[in-house]
Amino acid sequence: MSLKNYLLILKGGIYLSFITIFFVFNNLFFPFITSKQIPFNILIEILFIFWLGLIISYPEIRPKKSLSSFSLIAFFIIIVLSGIFGVDFNLSFWGDSERMLGAFSVLHFFIFYFIIITVFRSSNDWRNLLLVSISIASLVCLYGLIKNIAYSTLGNTAYLSGYAIFNIFFSLILFFKYYKSLKKDEKWLSYLLLIFPILILSVFKMTNTRGAYVGLAIGIFITFILFIIFIKNKKFKTISIIFLIIFISFVSSIFIFSGSAFIKNISIFNTINQITPKAITFQTRLISWKAAIKDFPNHPILGTGYGNFAITFDKYFDPTFYNFTKSETYFDRAHNNLVDILSTTGILGLVAYLSIIFSAIYYLIKGFKKGKINQYDFILLIGLITAYLVQNLVIFDSFVTYFSLMIMLGYIYKLDREEDDDINNINVKLLNNKQISLLILSCVLIFYSIYQFNYKPLKMLSSTVKANFLIDDGNFSEGVKEFKKAFNYNTVLDRKSRDLFIRKTSYSQSYLDKINKDKVNEILNYGISIAERNVSYNKNDSLMLLNLANIYSLITKYNNDNKEKLEFYSAKALEAIDKSINSSPGRISLYYTKAQILASQGEKEKTFETLNYALNLNTQYYESYCQLAKYYFYFKEEAIGFDNMNKCIDNGSSNILSPIEYVVSLLNYYIQKKDWPRAIKIYNRLIELDPKNPKFYTGLAAVYDKNNEYIKAIEAARTAVSLDPALNNATEEFIKSVEKKIK
Repeated sequence: MSLKNYLLILKGGIYLSFITIFFVFNNLFFPFITSKQIPFNILIEILFIFWLGLIISYPEIRPKKSLSSFSLIAFFIIIVLSGIFGVDFNLSFWGDSERMLGAFSVLHFFIFYFIIITVFRSSNDWRNLLLVSISIASLVCLYGLIKNIAYSTLGNTAYLSGYAIFNIFFSLILFFKYYKSLKKDEKWLSYLLLIFPILILSVFKMTNTRGAYVGLAIGIFITFILFIIFIKNKKFKTISIIFLIIFISFVSSIFIFSGSAFIKNISIFNTINQITPKAITFQTRLISWKAAIKDFPNHPILGTGYGNFAITFDKYFDPTFYNFTKSETYFDRAHNNLVDILSTTGILGLVAYLSIIFSAIYYLIKGFKKGKINQYDFILLIGLITAYLVQNLVIFDSFVTYFSLMIMLGYIYKLDREEDDDINNINVKLLNNKQISLLILSCVLIFYSIYQFNYKPLKMLSSTVKANFLIDDGNFSEGVKEFKKAFNYNTVLDRKSRDLFIRKTSYSQSYLDKINKDKVNEILNYGISIAERNVSYNKNDSLMLLNLANIYSLITKYNNDNKEKLEFYSAKALEAIDKSINSSPGRISLYYTKAQILASQGEKEKTFETLNYALNLNTQYYESYCQLAKYYFYFKEEAIGFDNMNKCIDNGSSNILSPIEYVVSLLNYYIQKKDWPRAIKIYNRLIELDPKNPKFYTGLAAVYDKNNEYIKAIEAARTAVSLDPALNNATEEFIKSVEKKIK
């Protein structure tokens, strides 16, 4: 094939890859991630064949030696080695469908980089590539703004913010490139490029991502400082000084006047004002960082295995975590890229990763000193690298940041090369038999990879979503069949889909109760086999062991007439939950599951011993009182049960009570005791569970009335009428009687 055709195909393929950033296929599990990564993988694998053919046929066009390239290769080798010697190779190499950032996906980004530095050689090539990048980023941001979707097509505001930062700086690089090249009376044309960074920057108001604000702010600050130091153009130097003063004054005023209504009422200012070590997200991330530091001496060289931060977080889970939030208690990432890499790939991985960044800085400094890199490119790329690193101190890389990082590294590679390499006179090299055989073998391997590691996962992920919808629609049996169909593809990404099946089955007792017992046992035994396959990846995975314990516990319910099976499954459930607790001894919720298993076995003393131990892990986590109350009721000790339930309700944990029948029984007790404040909280919980039930509102209105909260009583009564107009007459009489009390 001619050089021209090779370049046309490869450049076209790189441009085409940008379209994946828009992809969100709702028929796929984790659509914001899998919709992008898998099509990108397929495209890059196809392009790899052409790239391999290009560099074999035209040796002169092969990428030159580069520290950045060697650093990328070294990082990839180390993350693979960390997976081999780590706790879960499947997660390290293949990743999971929620993140898709295993070594396999990272490899595709690195191939993307090598293709770019091979075929994008001239200044015009890079002008076009950067223009495409900022155009796509602008459209992504514009879509988010128009649709009022804070995460646009990316599924996470932090991802969108990180992506925006790269393209703001890419826009400024193009602006100065055009500004420098245009004639004096044409300079105005370059100002049109400023529309892009302004549009992209506007998305920050919507995302409100504190880490991105800090990263961008420090990146801009460094950029202004470098402009003042290095720019010779007096106009730009003066503008930089003015903007730096305005920027410092602006940021300072937000913190100085943090208590003012003006600052609090503007979301972007209020978000910046909340950048403080006392912020909940900072505190929870601090706990995760401390866990990484504690575990580092155990795996200093290669870490726990790339992508395996969850094992560390679970091992050192701090019960005080619940003081900040009761949700999102499972961290699979450290929310600090450097800490995450150090924890999962060890000191070797961190050194390799930092060498990627420092080699880029080295080439920028070297090129700037030699005059090969102009002052604008040098300053803006240093500012971009700074912003990227700072933002990643509270987040981790994603599809779009890896994508953009490779473009940035490729551009720096180009700046360090000779200007506009002449490749027009390169002659094709005739391939020998070994090279032809290599290309044929590569084609076979690539097409196998596309089928086995991309096409089959796509089918599996699609079946997972279909199965989930079937179960949610009440068609449990058909949903199970669809899940089985998904798992028959036997893909490397089954982990999360299996997890969904286990959870759906565990929470579907109302459906299981309607099915033949033999069929129930068949489904649950299949669920056990699926759960055990997940545990086989990492026998110390606390979450997977918890899932296994739950499904073992569930099957005991349907075998309570068979003593042998009951004892077997109960013992297995207890064994699994003990292993789960051993892997994460500070995670309080695990003890609740153990208490439930022990209670089902009639182990009263052990049940309360377990729950009291959980309570003592964090006495401020009041859900433990709710759990104690439930099991005191179970063992017919109602007086002690209600003592604990009072503490549960009084400390704001009534919002976890369920199911409705149980909550109604509690309500009846508090109404009988004429304990109106607690009855009000119970009624509000019932409304959360069934917000369309008018009886709960009429009951709440009556209790508000008895508690002398007349305005709220009227509001609750009117809500009841809005749900059931037949209550209008009775409600009007009630409202009149309440209004008389107000007067």
